[in-house]
Amino acid sequence: MFQTIIELDGRILLFIQEFLRLDWLDPIVLFLTSLGNGAIVWIVLAAFFLVQKKHQKAGLAMALSLLVGALITNVILKNWVCRPRPYTAIPELHALVTAQDWSFPSGHSTSSIAAATAMYFRTPRTMGIPALALAAIICLSRLYVGVHYPTDVLFGVLAGLFSAWCALQITDSIGKKNNSY
Repeated sequence: MFQTIIELDGRILLFIQEFLRLDWLDPIVLFLTSLGNGAIVWIVLAAFFLVQKKHQKAGLAMALSLLVGALITNVILKNWVCRPRPYTAIPELHALVTAQDWSFPSGHSTSSIAAATAMYFRTPRTMGIPALALAAIICLSRLYVGVHYPTDVLFGVLAGLFSAWCALQITDSIGKKNNSY
């Protein structure tokens, strides 16, 4: 069963490369995937919200979700699973970007889903829905550029959702203890 999933992972990436990659789309996807580098877009948004009294709870939830997600993904799971990047294991796969760390789970997916989910629940929908859309695009971009397997992205999404849930629970708890928050 595990081997079947690994083979399917590779076939999906080769399908994307063969049938979905387009020369005119490559620079757009490369830009979008770069927004997730170091979670920079999410860190900037969290900082922006933290300095606004009206959205401080959103900023705090986003920052906490990013912290929890980084601990789960980059500190624990990547170093425990040690899954090589797909472009190193699939000779036919031509990655548009490379990375130096392990593949599983996707840190871009974790941080994007974590921060966007926290933002969705702590800001008006007019901000939360575009954030979720951007997060989904960043997740999919990781497949398009060939730097992650589909299961890396799926588990990154799950880790991001869990991280956001933790952050929302923490900020709710703080809010109940501190009425001025």
